[in-house]
Amino acid sequence: MSMGQDSVLGLGAVQAGIRTVVLASADAGLRQRLRTSLVGLRWQVREAGGGAEAMAQLEDSRSEALLVDSWLPDLEVGEFASVIRMMYPTMELLRVDGGLDGGARSPRRNELLHALREAQEAPLNDTAAWAAAPVSVPVAETRVPVRTFVGKTAVQSDISQEIRREVGSEVRQDSTLQVQQSAVMLPEMVGASEPMRELARLIRLVAPRSTTVLIEGETGTGKEVVARALHRLSARAGKPFAVLNCAAIPEALLEAELFGHTRGAFTGAVQSRTGRIEAAHGGTLFLDEIGEMPMALQAKMLRFLECGELQRVGDNETMRVDVRVIAATHQPLEELASSIGAERTFRLDLYHRLAVFPVEVPALRTRMEDLSLLAEHFLEQMGHEMPRKRLTRGAAAKLQEHSWPGNVRELMHVLERGAILASDRMEIGVEEIRFRRATQA
Repeated sequence: MSMGQDSVLGLGAVQAGIRTVVLASADAGLRQRLRTSLVGLRWQVREAGGGAEAMAQLEDSRSEALLVDSWLPDLEVGEFASVIRMMYPTMELLRVDGGLDGGARSPRRNELLHALREAQEAPLNDTAAWAAAPVSVPVAETRVPVRTFVGKTAVQSDISQEIRREVGSEVRQDSTLQVQQSAVMLPEMVGASEPMRELARLIRLVAPRSTTVLIEGETGTGKEVVARALHRLSARAGKPFAVLNCAAIPEALLEAELFGHTRGAFTGAVQSRTGRIEAAHGGTLFLDEIGEMPMALQAKMLRFLECGELQRVGDNETMRVDVRVIAATHQPLEELASSIGAERTFRLDLYHRLAVFPVEVPALRTRMEDLSLLAEHFLEQMGHEMPRKRLTRGAAAKLQEHSWPGNVRELMHVLERGAILASDRMEIGVEEIRFRRATQA
């Protein structure tokens, strides 16, 4: 569709009195009540269960307004609102629990406020049960049971005034505190330290966009865990998540593995094969250990990132692929890209193309306050295959004294080895905590 046609259609929609609003809330009941009220006022309604889905809805429509709940399962509401105001400065943004949220003012603001009031005053068959019933959040979304309260409150009679809900405030404040103190929005991650809270904040902020992310961190810190969290919280979550470890595949085969190949393209290519990029169409491609990618292949990767086109090995045709790229490295990639001569092993232009939004995963020694949480997490996982073990005070103290050069992966292996050495005993003692000589501080 051309820009001219799009403009004509948009003008026609405005003249016909059609206006679009996006509802962002994890509470399906609230969305349904708002939809009923807004449709009656001739609004076209698009629903979103979270922030990433709301982003996608806004990109696909010319929305006049966004109604956002006080809690979202994937994004912090304040940060989400800030991004929305920056991306859509002419769109009305209303928060369900706090009334107006700044920014532009819709000429139909009173209709939106009226719909909010009606949704809150809507009668239910069992009002008391409804007001106290939790809206279940899937385990895959969060480990913290979150209750969404939408009971009837003292709504102000003048609809031009801000509409507020004040139900279940104690539980909401408690949930907010838990969100701030740990990475509860990111169930893949374990930790409540400041570095982990900052990491979770950055992930929630960039995940809904298609921005290329470079994950940096030492070996064993959990860079793939971060990549999977970025994919899960994005609008591409329902699409493929393809992984390619650039250090695990021989250089001669890496290009064909990444871009695919046709039959007979090289010796042994008895049939055509789809590459990892093409397999991730619509989703996310995670390139682990990107610093190990050969220089010759880096040029081809750069072209794909710039134009979104790939060419299979042995094929003359190009194809367009919609893929978000997330890369990871434990190497000082910027230094390698800035080196001169034979020391330069990474292209500077590719580095800048990958590091649009760099994210650093903290080493375990910089967040030792998370050690006990991580240990309990791993022991709980091991309890699915063997009797659940626990650490003695001496064993826990010994873990705290170690410098953890192998990071979280090393901790997992140490605990697994300790659980096996403990045999039938339910406790892992000091004698079962053994570190590899190569990792001793």
